[in-house]
Amino acid sequence: MQEYIPATESLNFEKVWALIQATNQTIKELAQQSKDTDRKFQDTDRKFQDTDRKFQESRISIDKEIRELINQTKKTELIVDKLSKKMKESESRWAKFVESLVEGELIKLLNAKGIAVEQTTMRAKKYFNNREFEIDIIAINGNEMLAVEVKTTLGVEDVNEFIEEMKEFREVFPQYREKKVYGAVAYISVDSSANKLAERQGFYVIRATGESAKIINKENFKPKEW
Repeated sequence: MQEYIPATESLNFEKVWALIQATNQTIKELAQQSKDTDRKFQDTDRKFQDTDRKFQESRISIDKEIRELINQTKKTELIVDKLSKKMKESESRWAKFVESLVEGELIKLLNAKGIAVEQTTMRAKKYFNNREFEIDIIAINGNEMLAVEVKTTLGVEDVNEFIEEMKEFREVFPQYREKKVYGAVAYISVDSSANKLAERQGFYVIRATGESAKIINKENFKPKEW
């Protein structure tokens, strides 16, 4: 620090020299402090730049991972879509196969039950109350007819939906109002004992096996007239 000299004290060379040295020391100390501050600032700035660089690298890495994940998701969705399409196509082919199989055996099966079938119709469609109705197979004789719902795999929901359709059948297809209307479900495989539910609801139950089909209702079964 600069030495304080009272104004009334006389100056000489030694005192002036001491004052200059003290001033120079103060300047050096201030310069050193400035250097230290500048070094600390540079260190801080370097650390900040290093942190910013790491952040940018991390963001780039995350962006890359996100893009890769999005691409993988798109590829997965594409694969799922293709598999879903293939499954639907396979299901459709199986359903058509079962329909053809059942339709081919239906006359023989119903004749064995005392129903003399005159004709069969595949995929009878009708629009009613702004929705589409479709009966896979209709078998007809003089005063009786049978509506058949065909499924590759028969589930409880399928049976319940068919029940609702049969409740409206005479309204949807008024040309059959004067006939005795029966219902049947046909399938290859079954879920949750849906076949037993169908029988309790008064439907004929037809199971397709191999290259044939057979009615599997109990011997004392009586079909419901809808």
